[in-house]
Parts: sequence; C-alpha cells; structure tokens
Amino acid sequence: MSKAGGHTTYDAVAQALRASPCAWLVTGAAGFIGSHLVEALLRLDQRVLGLDNFSTGRRENLAHVESAVTHREWHNFSFMQGDIRSLETCRKACRSVRYVLHQAALASVPGSIEDPITTHESNVTGFLNTMVAAREGDVARLVYAGSSATYGDDPRLLKVEAEIGRALSPYAVTKHVNELYADIFARCYGCDSIGLRYFNVFGPRQDPGGAYAAVIPKWIAGMIHNEPVLINGDGETARDFCYIDNVVRANLLAATVENQAAVNQVYNIALGQKTTLNQIFEMIRSLLEAEFPHVHDLSPVHGDARVGDVRLSQADVEKSVRLLGYRPAFGVREGLAQTIRWYVTEATCVSSTESEGLFLARPDKPAMDFS
Repeated sequence: MSKAGGHTTYDAVAQALRASPCAWLVTGAAGFIGSHLVEALLRLDQRVLGLDNFSTGRRENLAHVESAVTHREWHNFSFMQGDIRSLETCRKACRSVRYVLHQAALASVPGSIEDPITTHESNVTGFLNTMVAAREGDVARLVYAGSSATYGDDPRLLKVEAEIGRALSPYAVTKHVNELYADIFARCYGCDSIGLRYFNVFGPRQDPGGAYAAVIPKWIAGMIHNEPVLINGDGETARDFCYIDNVVRANLLAATVENQAAVNQVYNIALGQKTTLNQIFEMIRSLLEAEFPHVHDLSPVHGDARVGDVRLSQADVEKSVRLLGYRPAFGVREGLAQTIRWYVTEATCVSSTESEGLFLARPDKPAMDFS
C-alpha cells in the first residue's frame, strides 16, 4: 500500500479492498451514517450484510443506496431486519463476517432523558450483544460509533480523547460505557475494536430529527420554502461540523489499520475546525442563492439561547491523523454544497415543519420492502 506521512492512505485502503473483497456487517444500516457506509463498501465490491430494526433507520435510505450503486454491486448486499437487543440476532449477523461497523443506537439526547431504559437497552445491552457475538464469530475487528457527547461538561474548547468531563445525559453515559466495554473485551478476551467519537456529522439522507447536525437539513428546507430560519442565541455558538464522507473514510481506515498500537483506542472524528451557526447559515444561503433567488436577502430569526448548550466545541484530530492516517477530504462548505445538491436533485422537498420528515423518497424511487 502507498504511504503518506508514514500512514496508509485512504485511496490505498480502497484499492486493497477492491483487490481482496471480504464480508462486512453494518448495524444500523438503514440510518444516515450506516447507509453511507453500506454504499461506500458496495462501491468497493465488498460483500455487505445490513442489520436494522427500522426504529430510527429508514427504508428510503436503502432505496437511495440501491439507486446509487450498480446492479452488480447491489447484489453484494443482503439485509436482516432485526434488533441488536437480541443476542441471537447479533450472533446470526456476525457469522462469517470479517469486519463489523457498529452504528446501531438510539442517538437522541432528549429521547434518552425521556426514556433512559430504552436508550440503555439499545446502546448498552445492544452494544454488549454485538461485542459478544463478534467475539464468538471470530470477527477480525469491530469499529463502533462513539460520540462527542462523551466529553460532557469538559470546559476546554479543544476536545482531546484522554480528557472527558461529567456526562450531561443518559445517552452520553451509554456511549462512555461502550468505550469501557470495548476496553474490557480487549483486555479479557483479546477482541480488537476501535471507537470513533463523531462530531456534528452532516450530509445527504440526514434525518432532520436525528442526533447530529439536524440544523443543516432543517435550514436548507426552511430557506427553500421561504420559511423563518431560527437560530438559538446570537449565532456565535460553534461546532466542529464534519461531512459524512470523512466519517466513512475514518471507519474504513479504522477497520483495516495494521498498526497494532492504533487498535483498542478511541478517536475524534471531525474536521478539527469550529464553525459558528451564523457561518453555517450564510454558507447555506449563498449556496442556494443561484437556484433560489428569494434567499438573497434572507436573515435568520434569533431566539433565546438553549439552557446548558456548550458555547464552543472543536475536536483535536491529531491522534486520528497520527495513528489512523485520517485526513478529512471535505471541508464544511464543500460538504454543504454536496448536501444541498443531493437534497435539491435527489429528493422531493417538503415543509421543514412537517412531522413525517424533511425529505421523502422521489415518487419514481419507491421505498423498498425488506420485511
């Protein structure tokens, strides 16, 4: 494999995977991030099993994957409708796969506060079931979705993996427990895993009611439909917004990294930059302006700041660069351009206030029935 700065490049990883296809399990395959992982793996000629119970995942996401890949590539995909809260389901899914990309979770902070038991069952019991099944199935490596929520009330702007604060929600507790279990499975059973702490992921197919940067699809719809766009506070709250393709690359790098010192670790996956809400608003507005002239003079509506909201958050990605060879390929504006293009050309826009979702599958691309 070719090297860059002493690390295997993503392009070299992709080339190696095409040359030697293997079997992967993606849990939460019908979700925002999971469906992008499925698509990327199919494009690399991998054999992929998707697992989802559709509690938050959407059949339309898999329909979009089918339309995005070739017929031959799609035939490398199989799907199992099931719940990770069932150990037997996890055991069945982990048979004969080399890598597991574990994305299945209930990722809502408010939801976890309202119903901590269900969140625990999915995020902790489900994670433990997946780890047990991966161990029994002799899976080579499990890569799991962590969260920047693990940092809790850590007051520092720059978030470094080794320093976390107190959790601020049951959801944050569950993601920290995942990391603790992964460490114990490495120590007690020799099971290799890598955790990826995602920061504010955004991109096509994102659910506006989802856990990550849902503000982005909401604002895109609001601007297109000439509806008021609300910013909580003065808009100078900043986050580390990360385009979905960067996250996909990080998962594949983590699954295949050969340096044993990189394994059984957790990593920040982000851009390593902070962007304010005001900047996000202006970027979306300017990118829409050519096709939707009415947004030229659009200004946001500022509401009250949310109580307890962290003012500034930025990831230190030095560890992921150094040990995984991770290098974000898309900046915020590039990612927003790709996201807007998808929503405008690949989906039918509906009102941002509708409860059934922001964007629906195109009429000529009906949702698939996997039941």
